[in-house]
Amino acid sequence: MNAKRKGTRNEHRSIRVLEASGYACTRAAASLGEWDVIGISPTDVVLVQCKTRDWPGSAEMERLRLFPAPAGVRKLVHRWRHRQRTPDVKVIT
Repeated sequence: MNAKRKGTRNEHRSIRVLEASGYACTRAAASLGEWDVIGISPTDVVLVQCKTRDWPGSAEMERLRLFPAPAGVRKLVHRWRHRQRTPDVKVIT
């Protein structure tokens, strides 16, 4: 499986995790933007960057941290490791 397919598969897995928690999600397919998935619930909004195997590097983490978002929007990184059923989640503050 190539890297692009793995990334797409893990984005869909993140969507399923969020939807199970009550979020309506959209995937920013091929946008090449900062966020892969946007989840909206009645009380919360999350922006999610999905990664396969490794956490983002320091430069990418800084871009995610500095991304302008309204107050109350949570920024998350989902890291999917091989044969893992749920992602490791890091909250960006």
